[in-house]
Amino acid sequence: ISEVDFQDSIHVLGFSDELNKSLLQLYLDNRKEIRSILGELAPRLPSYHSLEWRLDVQLASRSLRQQIKPAVTMKLHLNQNEDQTAQVLQTDPATLLHLIQQLEQALGEMKMNHCRRIVRNMK
Repeated sequence: ISEVDFQDSIHVLGFSDELNKSLLQLYLDNRKEIRSILGELAPRLPSYHSLEWRLDVQLASRSLRQQIKPAVTMKLHLNQNEDQTAQVLQTDPATLLHLIQQLEQALGEMKMNHCRRIVRNMK
């Protein structure tokens, strides 16, 4: 990150100006080494490849003649280090809607200035 971005990042921590200048100088002196260490520590997470889904509805059973029991089954295909894996997940529609709402809320929070600045500094 640039000097200005680093200063903005440590300014919110409330350190004295003298300590901020010392931290900036340490960062500038060791920038390449810090970047290489952080690159090695980064988790190797799987990435999205595709998603298959199916909606199953149980309308009746021997004991209950009239019931509606929906279930959403998803098969999530992931890529990790040239390998493909698949995870099978099953949930009810209410839980799936709650999950969607939480993900939409997280995406909304990513549009805030604080989050944008953090993401910009991570690149």
